[in-house]
Amino acid sequence: MRKILSVFLAGIIICMSFTGCGKNNANTPTTQTSDTIRFLNFKPEVASVYEKIAKAYKDETGKTLIVETAASGNYEQTLAAKMGTKEAPVLFQINGPKGYLNWKDYCADLKNTELYKHLTDKSLAVTVNGNVYGIPYVVEGYGIIYNKEITDKYFTLKNKAVDINSMDDVNSFATLKALAEDMQKHKDELGIKGVFAATSLKTGEDWRWQTHLANIPVFYEFQKNNIDLAGEDTKKINFDYSENFKNIFDLYINNSTVEKKVLGSKIVDESMAEFALGECAMVQNGNWAWSQIKGISGNKVKAENIKFLPIYMGIEGEEKQGLCVGTENFFAINAKASEAERKNAEEFIYWLFSSKTGKDFVINELDMISPFDTFTEEESPNDPLAKEVVRWMDKKDTVTIPWYFTIFPSQNFKNDFGAVLLQYAQGSKSWDDVKKLFVEEWESESR
Repeated sequence: MRKILSVFLAGIIICMSFTGCGKNNANTPTTQTSDTIRFLNFKPEVASVYEKIAKAYKDETGKTLIVETAASGNYEQTLAAKMGTKEAPVLFQINGPKGYLNWKDYCADLKNTELYKHLTDKSLAVTVNGNVYGIPYVVEGYGIIYNKEITDKYFTLKNKAVDINSMDDVNSFATLKALAEDMQKHKDELGIKGVFAATSLKTGEDWRWQTHLANIPVFYEFQKNNIDLAGEDTKKINFDYSENFKNIFDLYINNSTVEKKVLGSKIVDESMAEFALGECAMVQNGNWAWSQIKGISGNKVKAENIKFLPIYMGIEGEEKQGLCVGTENFFAINAKASEAERKNAEEFIYWLFSSKTGKDFVINELDMISPFDTFTEEESPNDPLAKEVVRWMDKKDTVTIPWYFTIFPSQNFKNDFGAVLLQYAQGSKSWDDVKKLFVEEWESESR
């Protein structure tokens, strides 16, 4: 676990002094009863789990947890609409230093909370001038998820074009490309509609590409240029590895279950359903996707066949590349709520990560890899994707890619990047247009 947590040190620079104005400076306090906690959840895919958690918490403590869930890609807008109203959340989420800058007027100091005391690596918290405004509550990883049953079937084909015989031999974009393109040619023999699940490019559903996929070229560029993540140099980018991004993006959309012209209507749930139903062999997503896969009616993928592969793009040295591991999930408590409400929120998050009932939800239904010492080694996640994250992190001589999302300029930048990716996929924009927008909007949105 220490090894897993240490990866964030390069990716999250948080012990610094921030300046500037936060959003929504209204001083309207929340008006909730003293035994109520209102929580704005970030992830729609676990909304049903939080409903169960709310019931269990009520049964054990008598206190009411009201969970509201923002639509995918609309958390900041939903939070802005709620703050300063009678329905303002007491417990909410920020995505790191950038999120703190937006909501610093609403972030209470959490350094004396019980949950923070049990944070294994306190350098991961959003800390400003010795005060703690965000507590990370999950370690997550993402890459290319593949169905080993399908890839194993491909390797038995007598007429396959590649000379490798196992996914263990895939450690570069060149090998992945040769494999994927030949699998696509043999899709009927493999019983699939395409190698990769549909690339969901509908507005609000494109975060896997405009954020997660973009993280990799940004990481390599900043690493190559020795960029100080706490400095002003992050406000400009050259998109040096744009062609590498294009490599993998093209591979996804050209070897897919669907035609490129329909990608603007595809959502993440559809992509995950294609994978769960055995209609494709691979899909880019994170360990949180296990809850979606296992929840699909008619799921055909056995847990033991669900594996992870790093996202290779053709960047020098990628043979030693691992998964992308990090977090953008930090608990924050509304500073404008009453003292009793803040205390209730503190007690709830500690209950969730320390009580037998809470930890059972964290491990078995939220499928989280927790950063708190309240969990024993035996209390590790049971889901296959979380196990895969740990397996990749434990590999010797493997470079884990940290999450740099928290330094992306804005949600507007990500939305516009996603939109131009769709236009490129549909043929109305060139790749030069994509790169131009990425570079220019990164700088303009960073001002």
